[in-house]
Amino acid sequence: MSGVRGAGAAEGRPRSWAEIDLAAFRTNVEIIRSRSAHGCLLAVLKADAYGHGARTLASVARTAGAVALGVGDSTEALELRHAGLGAPILILGALVPSEIPLVVASGITPVVHSTGRLQDLEEEARRQDRILPVHLKVDTGMGRLGMHPKVVPQAARAVVRSAHLRFEGLMSHLSGNAGDPGNRAQVRCFDLLMQELATVNLVPPQVHLRATSGVLDTALHSKSETLTRAGAALYGFSPDGERLPEGLQPVLTLRSQIVFLKDVEPGAPVGYGGRFRASRPTRLAVIPLGYDDGMPLGLGNGGEVLVHGRRAPIAGAVSMDYTTLDITDVPGARVGDTVTVIGADGASERITVEEVARRAGTIPYAVLCGLGRRVVRIPTSEQVLAS
Repeated sequence: MSGVRGAGAAEGRPRSWAEIDLAAFRTNVEIIRSRSAHGCLLAVLKADAYGHGARTLASVARTAGAVALGVGDSTEALELRHAGLGAPILILGALVPSEIPLVVASGITPVVHSTGRLQDLEEEARRQDRILPVHLKVDTGMGRLGMHPKVVPQAARAVVRSAHLRFEGLMSHLSGNAGDPGNRAQVRCFDLLMQELATVNLVPPQVHLRATSGVLDTALHSKSETLTRAGAALYGFSPDGERLPEGLQPVLTLRSQIVFLKDVEPGAPVGYGGRFRASRPTRLAVIPLGYDDGMPLGLGNGGEVLVHGRRAPIAGAVSMDYTTLDITDVPGARVGDTVTVIGADGASERITVEEVARRAGTIPYAVLCGLGRRVVRIPTSEQVLAS
């Protein structure tokens, strides 16, 4: 399990674990790459590959055809670089001053969101006598990070004129879900800017705008793109409830096991605040998966899990280390039996991350990224490939 976050169980089954289907991830990358601009895909692995384990999936993404990897900050980028990943790595987030020297020294490509930070990067590259590739980000309507479109031509000229910077890319980020009219306005803004840059010969080799929502919107196209970013679809979930392209599969299955059984009488309270009270003679099971492990608090008294292929409700509040289940209707359950929180158990029953998020009042991203370090990530389906 080298390189898999949470690894550490010496022998036997961990308390709780996430199975990471490498074959499904590889297939997802290949499908999304086929739908990307010019077949060029940047695989987004930020937030530890959305909770799946970036070090393991980075090499799979590369062998499946991703031309580069995207991360959120310098810590994530350096972890991949120190793990031996020689692939191009793009830091999508904004840098703070303390990150700049090591980013320049490590051959990692930053996205630059302001002219001030561009100056900081140039000064550090000059100090180290290096040539630093950069991508400029333009705010076309997200209203968060990025330069105003009017500023970009001046910034691009500054990069091209610098002896220590290389203009490698230009990007923006769509704010809406698939089909959102605002996305089309952003595409128009982006393409107009690219036309302006083309008239003065300032178009970089890598130009990217769409992420998963844009890829899922088959009517949305930018004539300027040479590269497409994708995150959620690579892991087999939809960011906004849209139907995924045929063939995409969930990559993560979350499981735990029963560590304690208990029978209670009608009226017995269960858990903090006694939020669950037994309405009948009830058999309870406890699993070692709590909110510190990423079990959403919002599932208390409202979520379900799978035991022996049957749905079992969560009884009472989710606590830090444990969750209690009502398994009265699951005959034969014993200590040590597997409990599926996300994924399939048997041929007919499956709980998706979208269902978990809906029941918890959150989004799939938050569920997956919230999985804690005590949840052991176990790669399945194929060997972990070297970069």
